[in-house]
Amino acid sequence: MTIQGKRIFLTGGAGFIGSTLAGRLLEDNEVVIYDSFERDALSAREFSHHKNLRRIRGDILDHAGIQSAMEGANIVVHLAAIAGVDTVIKSPTSTMRVNLLGTYNVLQAALGLTNCERVVTFSTSEVFGTYAYRVSEDDTVNTGAVGEARWTYAVSKLAGEHMSYAYFKEFALPTVIVRPFNVYGPGQVGEGAIHVFVQRSLSGQDLLIHGDGDQIRSWTYIDDMVDGILLVMGRPEAVGQSFNLGNPRGTVTVNGLAELILAVTGSSSKIAYVPRQAADVELRIPSIEKARTLLGFQPIVGLREGIERTVAWYRILRNNDR
Repeated sequence: MTIQGKRIFLTGGAGFIGSTLAGRLLEDNEVVIYDSFERDALSAREFSHHKNLRRIRGDILDHAGIQSAMEGANIVVHLAAIAGVDTVIKSPTSTMRVNLLGTYNVLQAALGLTNCERVVTFSTSEVFGTYAYRVSEDDTVNTGAVGEARWTYAVSKLAGEHMSYAYFKEFALPTVIVRPFNVYGPGQVGEGAIHVFVQRSLSGQDLLIHGDGDQIRSWTYIDDMVDGILLVMGRPEAVGQSFNLGNPRGTVTVNGLAELILAVTGSSSKIAYVPRQAADVELRIPSIEKARTLLGFQPIVGLREGIERTVAWYRILRNNDR
């Protein structure tokens, strides 16, 4: 999907997914990134000072700041959030406040745009709870027990979904909801398992698995994820819908993932098991039939190929830092 001649506003655009998306858009569009830069994947990108890129340091809790920065946008993509299991568990109150009020601020500001073609809001596969086998967009969500800090993230994102859909129904704001499933690849920052495993394996450190390692995930390479985002940004069929974006073919246990990364890196690191610190997801595999049928979405990068690309990128990064 090619998008051209637009002014595109990305909250959280300095993050892993946002900065990769910006790189795909910059040649043919004006891109405004609004971010706190607490997790900064953008600065290391070769396009971080591209002539079509404007960087604004801001807070999504600042409604006036968002409204001013968003002025003139045709497409809004709202990626900014507090995320990552460890971060969420430490700061559940901030997680709820930032994710809920931030989404409201973005949607309310978008209402004031004179030529708004699309507002894409990011949810999470966490809304499907502990067991999610080939879940579709219409399946019942299950966000876990009240009082378990991990689920505050899922609840805040699910509330954002309801809010986005309400703005579509009540105000005809052209919203789309994206539920990403375990994204990885070059440029990742934060707490993702592949990011951590690759870094530790290249450093000769143990790969730490919480629990028995039999948890099952479907992993999505970043280029496939960005392909899906571009489709929901540009295809008219996407408006008013929610979409799972993932890769069911990238399914593996956490044990299998660690072993594959060790094989690709050739590392002498060991796998070590540590007690779980919080609730975990035992099974998470998406159905992407809706995105495939309505949008033509089709992930193409297999898990081993994606890990090989990721490892190669981290090796270059490490060599450049020496």
